[in-house]
Formats: sequence, C-alpha cells, structure tokens
Amino acid sequence: MPKFTHPNLLVGPEDYDDAGVYKINDDLVLIQTVDFFTPMVDDPYAFGSIAAANALSDIYAMGGEPLTVMNVAAFPQCGDWDIFEQILLGGADKVKEAGALLIGGHTVDDQEPKYGLSVTGVAKPEEILTNGKGKEGDALVLTKRLGNGILVTAIKADMLEPGTVEMVMGEMSALNKEAALSMKTAGVTAATDITGFGFLGHLGEVVAASRVSAEIWADRLPVWPEAVELAKMGMIPAGCYRNQDYLKERVEFAPEVPVFMRDILFDPQTSGGLLMAVPQERLEQLTGSLKEKGLVFSVVGKLTGGNPGKISVKEKGKW
Repeated sequence: MPKFTHPNLLVGPEDYDDAGVYKINDDLVLIQTVDFFTPMVDDPYAFGSIAAANALSDIYAMGGEPLTVMNVAAFPQCGDWDIFEQILLGGADKVKEAGALLIGGHTVDDQEPKYGLSVTGVAKPEEILTNGKGKEGDALVLTKRLGNGILVTAIKADMLEPGTVEMVMGEMSALNKEAALSMKTAGVTAATDITGFGFLGHLGEVVAASRVSAEIWADRLPVWPEAVELAKMGMIPAGCYRNQDYLKERVEFAPEVPVFMRDILFDPQTSGGLLMAVPQERLEQLTGSLKEKGLVFSVVGKLTGGNPGKISVKEKGKW
C-alpha cells in the first residue's frame, strides 16, 4: 500500500488502524470510518442494530465520539420494503443511542441486501488511541465474548435455542460506548475493536504496529459456551480458515491449547468488543470501571518484548 502523507493526516490507511484521523486544528481531529455487510440474522431490525453498532465501534476504538452518520445500503427494488424500513429503523435507533446524528445516506439496487454506516467522529488530538502505542508489559483486556461468528453460522442453520439467539444478538448490537469511556479515563495506551479478522487478527495489528509481541492466556478468554460446543463439532465459518491462513506464520500455540479454542481465536466476529492495552499500574482502575458498568470483560494476556508482531497462545496465564 502506498504511503499517504499530509501534514494533517494523523492516522492513514497504512497504519493498521480502525479509522482515519484528520487534524482540523490543535484542539480537534476528525475520525472517519465506513463499514457494511450482508445480513447475519433473519430479524431485520436486529440486523440494522448490529450493523450500526459494528460501524460505530471503530470510532470508539480510536478514542472518539461519534458525531454524524450516513446510511450505506443495498436492497432489491422488488424486495419487501417493510423489511428495509426495519433495517433502517434498527440502525437509526442505535445511532440515536450513540448520541450521533443521522444526516443522510445512499442506497443502490442489489439482489443481496447490505447495510452499514459511514461515521464521522471527533476527539481532541491527545485522546486518539491507535494500534501503535502499546508497550511491553501492558495488560490486555477484552470486552464482550468471543465466538459469535460460529454462533451466527449456527443461527443461519437454525441450531440455537431462541433464548440463546436473543442473547447473542443483544451482545452484538450493544454499543462499545461505555467500555470506551472506561478506557479513556483509565489511560489505555492502545486499542482496537474485534471484528472480521478475529481476535488474533486484530491483536496481530496491534503487535505489528506497536512493534511488540503478545502472550495470550486461553483459560482467561471470555467465550460463548455454545460456541465451544459448536467448535468441537466442527461448526466453523469459512472466514475462520482465511484468518488462520493469513496469520499462520505469526501465531504459536502451546500444545495444550485445544483445537476448538484455536478456531475460536481465529473466528471472524461481528460487532465484537474492545481489546485494550493498559499499563499494569492502571489495570485495576480500568477493570474496576468496566465491572461497575456491568460489562463482560477479562484480562486475557499481556504485551511482551522480542519478536515484534508475533503472538504466543498459552493454555494458562500468569504475570
């Protein structure tokens, strides 16, 4: 990828980050991102909510506040427009929850529905979090559970109980807003959100950009129990294998880490949580804030020195 240079471009496409950052002046930067995809659940309102939460997450991962939003959509002209209305309503309600303003959008005629958002956020320059500022010794904290790509595959095959489907859709549609507020006040050094590249793919961007390595503790990972059972059965989405192939030279698993857990770590997530690197002396402040907010989270590993860009997955964790 060519290097983009401009005195006001603080974060560009070659920086391994979730969004681009443009400096307006010494007190204000713009954060811009776009994300959309095909339906992963049958409920159109839930699909709209999840797609919107997923797109907004890039702004939160960069330490910003969503400001304005535009819809990006595709829908067949001969389709059921009540369904399309529910998709847009799900997205609009999530944007409202985020405190952002929906100001327009664009739709094209396409046989396969697609939906997402283009989002502009704002922050002070010193508030920007990137993948490239993690330090050796930082603790790694993950919010939300892993394995929702596996569960989405099961939902499409009608293999999950309705109650489980409801919980999974609820977590995917949950904004990372509160977790982002916690990480800003705790002094997190680097952050990313976990989406299509899977946990290891997005962690890989952090260690590559920060020029450090990482140690992950399999027993500490927050994982959907239903995803564990399905992974043991071989119910793995195709994206998991693409992620695994891309990262095979950079990830080393301890022999004790089971195959199903390896698959979950490569599992492409939809609207996953935030992965945060935080100095150990600020870890308690971060985890205390997350706990107070009632969020799912776990300390899942640490950044280490040597072998920049490499990830080691251990069966159990220790400092």
